[in-house]
Amino acid sequence: EEALRKKITDELSKGFEQDRAKAKQEMQAWFDAEKARTSAQAQTAAQSQVQAEVSRMLSAERAVAQENFQQAVIRERITTEDEILRAQILAKQLDAKEADLKKQDAFYREQVARLEERSAQFYKVTTENYRKAADQVNAKFKRYEVNPVCADLQGQVLSCYKENAGKTLNCSNIAALYLQCVNNAKQNKLRTGG
Repeated sequence: EEALRKKITDELSKGFEQDRAKAKQEMQAWFDAEKARTSAQAQTAAQSQVQAEVSRMLSAERAVAQENFQQAVIRERITTEDEILRAQILAKQLDAKEADLKKQDAFYREQVARLEERSAQFYKVTTENYRKAADQVNAKFKRYEVNPVCADLQGQVLSCYKENAGKTLNCSNIAALYLQCVNNAKQNKLRTGG
């Protein structure tokens, strides 16, 4: 019996050891499988989390970029509108300046025309007054025709003096005739009153 008991105990012990080894092996396989599954799940979860974080960061960056782009578009639109408004203001100022210059040009042309008209009238009046004054002076004072007296004898006296330079006595007869002629002409004028 003791041997049987020992045999049964040995067999049971052996079976128990085998069952235990098998259970340990199964447990190790389950643990390895569970570890691999958990690792895969953790890796998948980590990848999902990383992808979600990357996606979230990309979305945030896109949102910031979109907002920056919209702000840049708004700034550009405001700048463009400011430039258009400035150009319109400058165009209006230029139109006003041109209108003012046209008014000034018309005013000065009118002033020049008036001055030219006054000048022409003044010239006409002055010319007419001058002509009237000249006519009055001419009417008051007779014009006298002056004819040279004894011109032929005067010419002979001058020729004689030239020919006889330094010998003036040679020309005394002609000079005496010339003086006689001049005195006779004076006497005639006094008698006739001319």
